[in-house]
Amino acid sequence: MSFRKNSGQMELEETIRNPGYKDAVDGGSAADASSSGTGERRDATAVKLDAAADEYTQVKPYAGMPKEVLLLHSSRARYRVPREILFWLIVCCTLALVAVTITIIALSPPCLRWWHITPVYQVYPRSFKDSDGDGVGDLKGIKEKLDHFLDLNIKAVWISPFYRSPMKDFGYDVEDFRDVDPLFGNMQDFEELLVEMHNKGLKLIMDFIPNHTSDRHRWFNLSRTRDPQYKDYYVWTDCDPAFPKPNNWVSIFGNSSWTYDEVRGQCYLHQFLKEQPDLNLRNPDVVQEIIDLISFWLEKGVDGFRMDAVKHMLEAAHLRDEPQVDPDKPPELVTTEWDLYHDYTTSQVGLHDMLREFRAVMDDYSREPGRYRFMVTESYDYEEVDKTMMYYGTPLIKESDFPFNFYLLDLPQNTSGWWAKHLVDLWMSNMPSGKWPNWVVGNHDRPRIGSSAGRIYVRAINLMLLTLPGTPTTYYGEEIGMENINITQSQVQDPAGKYNVSLSRDPQRSPMQWNSEKNAGFNTQTNNTWLPVHPSYETVNVEVQNKDEGSVLSQYRFLNGLRQSELPFLRGWFCYVLSDTNVFSYLRELDGHKEAYLMVINFGRGPSTTDLSAVKELPDELRVLMSTNTANNQKVFQKSRIQTEAGEGLVIRYSTYTRFHPNHPAQCYVSEKACYLETVGILYKC
Repeated sequence: MSFRKNSGQMELEETIRNPGYKDAVDGGSAADASSSGTGERRDATAVKLDAAADEYTQVKPYAGMPKEVLLLHSSRARYRVPREILFWLIVCCTLALVAVTITIIALSPPCLRWWHITPVYQVYPRSFKDSDGDGVGDLKGIKEKLDHFLDLNIKAVWISPFYRSPMKDFGYDVEDFRDVDPLFGNMQDFEELLVEMHNKGLKLIMDFIPNHTSDRHRWFNLSRTRDPQYKDYYVWTDCDPAFPKPNNWVSIFGNSSWTYDEVRGQCYLHQFLKEQPDLNLRNPDVVQEIIDLISFWLEKGVDGFRMDAVKHMLEAAHLRDEPQVDPDKPPELVTTEWDLYHDYTTSQVGLHDMLREFRAVMDDYSREPGRYRFMVTESYDYEEVDKTMMYYGTPLIKESDFPFNFYLLDLPQNTSGWWAKHLVDLWMSNMPSGKWPNWVVGNHDRPRIGSSAGRIYVRAINLMLLTLPGTPTTYYGEEIGMENINITQSQVQDPAGKYNVSLSRDPQRSPMQWNSEKNAGFNTQTNNTWLPVHPSYETVNVEVQNKDEGSVLSQYRFLNGLRQSELPFLRGWFCYVLSDTNVFSYLRELDGHKEAYLMVINFGRGPSTTDLSAVKELPDELRVLMSTNTANNQKVFQKSRIQTEAGEGLVIRYSTYTRFHPNHPAQCYVSEKACYLETVGILYKC
């Protein structure tokens, strides 16, 4: 008993200081302790701060202490000061973190979108892969070959038209914009393709044709019968049935742009085939129809549109004759588009306002994070490059993300370093400040670059395509160096070729060459292909080139990987270094980034030795990272003697913090200036 008592005394000595409670423990009876008054008993359980403050001598807090005791301890310096220090430290750290975050956001250049990073790969669906053995490629065939894009590290696929169509112009004459032509599959096939593409991280860009429809479209059939709602959906005018030429306008395919319709008793305009009547886009109801069609496909989840033939969308309402290029030429001999200045049938006032309306619709669907909807416009403006640049829009009003740049299609006209630089600079020097360039070296309308420029230049052209600033576009088969096929008059499928076989676009549309088996792997079920397969398919195909590290395909894959992984190619400066009869040389560099890249490409007819000793920003010795001639990989050149063969391209990587662009501002371009902070690995505006 005494042990417990003493023990209790010890415990209370160490933990409480209430005198009344202590006396009771030291030997006083419970009654004595009680008789000391109810006030003291209350003090044993709840200390009154005002009465007990002077008596309280206990130093250490104890478990279960009342709030009042806790407040007394918490106000002591040993507890208060660390608490305040910790509080203000947290406040300062939070403010510093917010300030750093705001600074990084303010100084960071805009994020690149998916169409900045990846090349765009054009699929011509008739020729890509046939899944059902009818000899024509289809949507299921594209789905079968999606891994090909992943192998190339390509994430954006543009598919040429697959709408329901009479196929007078292979899909560019649309009978129903809301349906898939049975030749390519059905809507379920499309939806399954789209889902599978998105599952693999691929983007789908559709071809869209706003200028015209097929003459079998429901709108046209209602318009020709003067249905009150549709009578003005197309461009109609009175004309003489015996001589149906209200003016001298000429179709892209040749001859008059007007055809007399017996049902309506008027002529309708068609800037392409007579089976492709032009829509009257001055009618707001027609514009709304186009917007509804854009929304229809965006709702399905497509990632963008290539807007076809946009410069033809509006015509002058007065329908006056266009001026002749040769005023002395008899009017009856004006039969081609090259005979006229197209002052009244292309690039009319109001065109860009309409495209901005389309862009606004796409922006509405771009609000979902990661689902930006891309728009590219197609307009062949030839020497009138300023007209092409207008499709970029203005600093305040957005239009297309970029208009297609077709000037490199003219490279075969003069394979030289000077000519290559001229074509590149034609775009770069005219492009509005801050805009993003792009490059096209082949498509379904132009001969393949391997045939037009020559097989020996294919690798060099791919090298240039993938190392220039901006977005490259690759036509199917260019990644393996496919060439045009030869066709006879009886094999012609293209409407243009049926008028003149030399104008046929069939040669560049032959089936994709997948392997060395029957039909190049395009159709493995029957011996039927809509166009002949190129005889080279046994050696020029995807399967063979995948096994060869020095093939066109392997080099394409390497260059695309380099482009996407190295900051100077996506974010850096582009600078001309040299151009002469043979060589076109340029470099890519980024401020703050130690590594830079020099490209030396020989477009000439023979070997060349390039002297860059006058370029003081380059080191004296240069090591080749990659050559289109694999024997020269890792070769070291003195900068005064860089040797290349005809058709050879070099990618040279060198290390230096000395930049070229500050000393040569007139030779350099950048879309969005940025610097690299190597110590922490971040980009910032500079």
